[in-house]
Amino acid sequence: MKKISYVFLPVIIFLIQPGCKQSETMDMQSKANEFVEVPLTSELVQFLSDKEKQMLPLLFEAAGIMDEIFWMQAYGSKESLKNKITDPAAWEFATINYGPWERLKDNEPFVDGYGKKPEGANFYPPDMSKEEFELFDAPDKANLYTLIRRNEQDQLISVPYSVAYSEQHVRAARLMLEAAALAEDEGLKNYLTQRAQSLLNDDYFTSDLAWMDMKTNNIDFVIGPIENYEDRLFGYKAAHEAFILLKDNEWSSRLEKYAGLLPDLQKRLPVDEPYKSEVPGSDSDLNVYEAVYYAGDCNAGSKTIAINLPNDEEVQKSKGSRKLQLKNSMKYKFDKILLPISDILIAGDQRRYVKFDAFFENVMFHEVAHGLGIKQTINSSGTVRNALKEQYSAIEEAKADILGLFLIIQLYEMGEFPEKDLMENFVTFMGGIFRSVRFGAASAHGKANMLTFYYFQEKSAFERNESDGTYRVNFENMSDAVSSLANLILTIQGDGNYEEAKTLVTEKGIVKEQLQTDLNRISEAGIPRDIRFRQGLDVLGL
Repeated sequence: MKKISYVFLPVIIFLIQPGCKQSETMDMQSKANEFVEVPLTSELVQFLSDKEKQMLPLLFEAAGIMDEIFWMQAYGSKESLKNKITDPAAWEFATINYGPWERLKDNEPFVDGYGKKPEGANFYPPDMSKEEFELFDAPDKANLYTLIRRNEQDQLISVPYSVAYSEQHVRAARLMLEAAALAEDEGLKNYLTQRAQSLLNDDYFTSDLAWMDMKTNNIDFVIGPIENYEDRLFGYKAAHEAFILLKDNEWSSRLEKYAGLLPDLQKRLPVDEPYKSEVPGSDSDLNVYEAVYYAGDCNAGSKTIAINLPNDEEVQKSKGSRKLQLKNSMKYKFDKILLPISDILIAGDQRRYVKFDAFFENVMFHEVAHGLGIKQTINSSGTVRNALKEQYSAIEEAKADILGLFLIIQLYEMGEFPEKDLMENFVTFMGGIFRSVRFGAASAHGKANMLTFYYFQEKSAFERNESDGTYRVNFENMSDAVSSLANLILTIQGDGNYEEAKTLVTEKGIVKEQLQTDLNRISEAGIPRDIRFRQGLDVLGL
């Protein structure tokens, strides 16, 4: 790999008006309380060996470093913001949002002196236009692992993450190597060693392969720059995050058979042959975990409850991907949010279909669906990710939502779910839409659910009872709508059709008046928007 020299400039923080303070008209505590606090703990800790327990403090510290970096990427100087906010409740809300912008309200500012959040967050100079970036001649400008900055001549330059965050990456790598020395599982030892090296050289391919090869580890550690949701300007830049997870072997054993069905499921996709020509990697696996720590991107605003990684298209083609279901986080969201929403918005005689097992399956096959379809366009337009630019994340999440439901229907027809009542998945999915649209238009997941809602409405997949404002699923129409929407999205992706993707998201990725009225009923009932965690070694009892 050719070495390129860079000029490094310190990471730029967002400029704010001096002396700004939180708006006195806002009830910050009520906003913070919309995120119900839950303890992030697990009984699985008792089954860890002594050395595995010794690893955890090292991994917690390394994860905390990812949190530091994400603050820099999402906002700038965390301490600078803290010094500007005097109200403890406003600071509490800022820590949930990793900045002064409300993530679940289209990134509107909630602290005086701030305008709209820059679409490129802090990955690009705040004064840079899209046109200037397009004219910027640098081979790695769209690389996931570079920041865009200005040099002393005010010209754009790209700065590798390993340079921009050198001090933090070196500290994290050291901790990971210490943990690797304690690791008794060879796969985990190799992954931690390779991932530490990735932080130092910006090459994540080898460590992604090592992560895919882990099969018998009790502790899983997802760390580094991974997802590109934070970059709403182009969707090019990866944000730092970390998960510390403990494997639930009992629940995982229930899912083993589904990984082997992926090639057959790919063939069944409701789209013409060219759009399903890629073969999913044979090493894909499905496992269940309990999360014990979130840091950075995955902890900002709405909390991740399932993971499909790696994102690297080449890794996915050769080895597939791993789908990690975070059962404890999922159960919190189901009990504290989805069930209460369903009691308000789902027709009374259909509420019996809202089940945790159906929610778990819908989320699980959402993650499976990320690995299906195609990653390269069929017309030589490059990767789907690059072709769809900033529209990619919302379209990909909508694909995973709808294709996940399609896969459950297919598995039922294949005889894999002999006792299943698909109405449980359909009605639970409908309740899940109302949960996720509350994430707002700033969230790819929020936009995806808005898009699906209005498509379903057009296809009469549900009907709204005007007398009580509840929704009823139409089984046959729902099944047909799932297939046709999956076809539409897979075709857009395969064609790399940016304009059609943009039109679809623009027209349907919004909350219209009637839906907003129903969402207001949820808020008035005091149902949380999402969860937040009380987490740490002390919560685990270590």
